[in-house]
Amino acid sequence: MTLPETLYPVNLVLEGRPVLVVGGGRVAAQKVPELVRCGAVVRVVALSVRSDVAEQVASVEERPYRSGEAADYHLVVTTTDDPAVNRQVHEDAEAAGVLVNSADDPANCSFTLPSRVRQGPLLVTFSTAGRSPAIATWLRRRFTEEFGPEYATLIEILAAERDRIRAGGESSEDRDWQSALDSGMLEMIREGRLAEAKERLAACLSSSSD
Repeated sequence: MTLPETLYPVNLVLEGRPVLVVGGGRVAAQKVPELVRCGAVVRVVALSVRSDVAEQVASVEERPYRSGEAADYHLVVTTTDDPAVNRQVHEDAEAAGVLVNSADDPANCSFTLPSRVRQGPLLVTFSTAGRSPAIATWLRRRFTEEFGPEYATLIEILAAERDRIRAGGESSEDRDWQSALDSGMLEMIREGRLAEAKERLAACLSSSSD
């Protein structure tokens, strides 16, 4: 199976949902933290599990993967270097309608994992549809410094204003948010001029509602 060049982007809600990670080595150590961060209830199954993986997850079982067990989970990630195991997990997941990702093995994936930059609620992803993970990682490294903590602050300011407008029974959709964002608010926040940024937002939105 070859992944198509055009993939459908989604953000999965994993809070409280069971996720299986097959494999407990170096690659698992890279995948598990993000799953845990998203609130997934992670179980790791592997012949051997690194301590830094085991200490993060809900449960660990040091044993081989059992045929069919992928069906018991909302999402499955395989991190082994054994093609036969990856294929078995993929076939089980596909048969049960469960999404499955196999690290560096596109043929056994029903979804890919993009490289990403997080800053508070901001999530920026880079993907090459599995064709070149190295480029996706390179892009992430290039843009990580660009998306500093000021972006999280900007999001919170706009979210608070949006909530205020909607609480007053008005629509937030007819306000000119883009002009506000183009007005230099981000630079103000970077310079610590938070009150001025809020005033600029209010002024821009007020003029657009007239």
